[in-house]
Amino acid sequence: MSKPLIYVTRKLPEELLKPYEEHLQFKMWQEADTPVPQDVLYKEVSKADGILSTITENIDITFLDHASHLKVIANMAVGYDNIDVAAASEHNIIVTNTPDVLTETTADLAFTLLLATARRIVEASQVIKDSSWGDWAPFMLAGSDIHNKTIGIIGMGRIGEAVGRRAKGFGMDILYHNRNRNEKIETELGARYGTFEDVISEADFVVSLIPLTDETKDLFDEQAFSAMKSSAIFINVSRGGVVDEQALYDALQRGVIQAAGLDVFKNEPIDATHPLVDLPNAVLLPHIGSASVQTREKMIKLCLDNISQIFAGKDPLTEVKAKK
Repeated sequence: MSKPLIYVTRKLPEELLKPYEEHLQFKMWQEADTPVPQDVLYKEVSKADGILSTITENIDITFLDHASHLKVIANMAVGYDNIDVAAASEHNIIVTNTPDVLTETTADLAFTLLLATARRIVEASQVIKDSSWGDWAPFMLAGSDIHNKTIGIIGMGRIGEAVGRRAKGFGMDILYHNRNRNEKIETELGARYGTFEDVISEADFVVSLIPLTDETKDLFDEQAFSAMKSSAIFINVSRGGVVDEQALYDALQRGVIQAAGLDVFKNEPIDATHPLVDLPNAVLLPHIGSASVQTREKMIKLCLDNISQIFAGKDPLTEVKAKK
């Protein structure tokens, strides 16, 4: 009996696949830095029993119509807005994601952005690179303190909790908004629950950690930025689609808010022509929230473990259920 064929949509280290080769066979896209072209993806998925996908693949109805005997889509991400989960369910295809394993790493990155933006680290580094460090001045590159300030976390899931723990170490007051109250974090960190409007208006740092849904699309719009303090700093490490980027640009340019740090964007990748690039008070990163070697390896392993479980007739470890 032949082994299930798993198509891997990005080039991954071969040594991570080897432990699974006794029960699975793999075919992998070989270009290291480019996503698999759509026509190639459709051709390969028509022969595959499972797929290890990433956020760069759009798994919609058209994709699924090519997947004649696909059993599992193991998405190498926590988010799965690139997948039509309901349609996959109708095709009897199981979808899995990779929660938990990237929580701490992504929280590290969120707080890195907060620190770098508040203390103007990128601007300061550029002064050295440009050989423009002149005489000392009292307010040269003066930024904002982080300690003893108020952080407003929008989305108090696993990553939100991890960001809250880091904020506590800086003596910050923690406000949060979530679909449901998180009493554990209130007890553990003394976090205070509030409405979205209350949190963004009171916080010195507003951190977005929400999934992209119909309800959260463009949640951070002109009205939201206008409600923030003029000294507020906005951080987004969730999904680019939750931000109206034109509204953010206007808010930063006009001084409605002080600064922003972004790891995600509406349409990725962006390049130097993106309007936000030219703003000195915006720190921009190329979607590297979970990008540590250790965490990326854990994400790949969890994808493979999910696939193995399914073809062994067992329940997957982290299945994504279609909303009813």
